[in-house]
Amino acid sequence: MLPLISEEVSGKIFDIIFKDVNTWRKSMIHYIKDENPEINTAIIEAANKTSLDPKAVALGAYMTYKLIEEAARDQEFIIED
Repeated sequence: MLPLISEEVSGKIFDIIFKDVNTWRKSMIHYIKDENPEINTAIIEAANKTSLDPKAVALGAYMTYKLIEEAARDQEFIIED
């Protein structure tokens, strides 16, 4: 089951992302390439095969990945307390 993404988590992540969207997206390419290369490949393939803006598709996927990752960390922290 996926973790619940709270308003606190989404606000925190959105603040980071929207300071400089292009730089953040590029940094996520490298982060996910190291962290989970299969996911990174799938994101890039999906972005390249869409009729939409590939950068926007990749941004949405990276944003979703980061939201889920942070929510999972947040819930782990709560459980450990």
